[in-house]
Order: sequence, then structure tokens, then C-alpha cells
Amino acid sequence: MINLFKTSIEQGLIFGVLAMGVMITYKILDTADLTVEGSFSLGAFTFAKFVILGLNPYLSTFLSFTFGILAGGITSFLYLKLKIKPLLSGILTMTMLYSINLRLNGKANIALFNQQTLFTDASPIFLTLAIALIIKILLDLFLKTEIGYLLIATGDNENLVKSLGKNSDLFKALGLMLSNGLVALSGSLMAQYQGFADITMGNAIIVTALASVIIGDSIRKNSSFLKLTTRSILGACAYKIIGGIAIDLGLNPTDLRAISAIIVILFISYNNFESKLNIKNLKSKIGGAKYVGNKKVAKEL
Repeated sequence: MINLFKTSIEQGLIFGVLAMGVMITYKILDTADLTVEGSFSLGAFTFAKFVILGLNPYLSTFLSFTFGILAGGITSFLYLKLKIKPLLSGILTMTMLYSINLRLNGKANIALFNQQTLFTDASPIFLTLAIALIIKILLDLFLKTEIGYLLIATGDNENLVKSLGKNSDLFKALGLMLSNGLVALSGSLMAQYQGFADITMGNAIIVTALASVIIGDSIRKNSSFLKLTTRSILGACAYKIIGGIAIDLGLNPTDLRAISAIIVILFISYNNFESKLNIKNLKSKIGGAKYVGNKKVAKEL
């Protein structure tokens, strides 16, 4: 059980990087982006390509992040310049990336057991924790900059950004590129952690990412102390622990994707129910105003 918990935390921290990437498009930009299913594998295959060519694992990992940014750039171009719907833009990019990933190494599965990786001389638990925390801190600092605020504002109120004389499309492109860069980085870390890159790594990874973000949203919802990045990491770890326990209890690994979808459904339903309950309670409290003279407002509510 201890090993199960340790492994779940290690993988959860890697998926925490993935969740922070998806959080940018899903929570901040309010955009559905399926590019991540291709960019996750792209990060793994990019790392495999360059580390096999002899580059050190640090540079290979950074190049994975860079290639992920380029993948997000393709989606941005399709969405913002060619005016293709964001969902379809992501699907088209994801489809192209499947072929690109196969072209990178010429085969669908690349073993990395004989290659130098970030995990070769480091403890996985401490390394994954350090990477997740560094990315969280950098992302939090970025979101507090002027560009970061404008990125958030683009998702909240695009017209406000335009009224300030800013091009909202630039911030949408920035969000998509940064998101896929982090997703590709997560894919690179997962390939190094498990010792191979596989073309199917990105299949249904969007469900894992969304599950992590949604579970994170459910953790102390009213707390202002927990930032979106923190919730993403905690949600990813919780998701992997739930999955690990399910397998340990006898669940067939082939059923894990179905369980992932059910987890997402349950937490979305819980969040929706809680939101409706809060609104109902608020209306009930305000409704009391009709007895102290605010009949019009109470009636409208």
C-alpha cells in the first residue's frame, strides 16, 4: 500500500503539470482544446528523439516543452487566423501530431531504459515534487503580470480587453501555446518516468486532465488560499490515488478509462449540485428582505 501511494503521488505530480496546462484553456480561457491528446505524446517522442541523438536529458526535456508550444501555435493559427472552431482546430492538430510523432522516431514505441533521463540519478518523488512546485510558482508569478492579467481578462471578458486597445487573439494564442507546452512537458516527464514513449500515451489524456482540474475545484471550494495551480496539482494527485486504490482492490486496468469518465461525471455533478444549493440558500436569505421592505428584489429572485 505504501508503494502504491508513493507511485500514485509521483505520477500525480507529473499529471499535475498536465493539469496546470489544461487549466489555462479550460478554466482561464474557457476553451475546449483537444490538442493535448497529441501534444502529450509529442513531448514524449520529442524527448526520445533528442536524447537518442545524444543530447542531455535537460535540453531534451526543454525541447519537448518548446515543441509543445509549437503544437499550440498550430491550433492557434487554425482557430484565430483560419476561423476554425477551437474544438475542431484541436482535433485537426491532434490528428496531424499523430503522424508527426510516428515520423519523429519511425516507430510507435521507443524504449528509454538505456538512455540518460532526469530520473536516472534522482529520487522520483523529490524530482517530480520539485518540478511541479517550480512550474506552479512560475505560472503564479506569470499570472500576476500585466500579460497574465490580460490573459485572465480575455477569458472573463474579451470585450473589456478590446476596449483597452489590446488584441485579445494574441492572449488566446499565448494561452493555447503555454498550455500545450506544459502538456508536452508532462508527456516528456511521464516517458522518462515509465521508461518508454508510446504513441497511445495521449489517448484519453484529456479526461485525466479534466478529472484532475475538476477534482481540484472540489477541494475547499470557498478557500481563497488555494490557487488554481495548487488545486490542479492536488486534484491530479487525488485522481491518481483514487485510480491506484481501484486497481489495488481488483479493478481491471482496462476499465480504468471508464472509471476516469465516471469520476469526472460524479465530481461535475457534485459541483453543479453544490452551486445550485448555494444559489438556493442565497435566494432564501435575500428572500427574507421582502419582510423588511425589499419586496421587489425578493420577488424578482
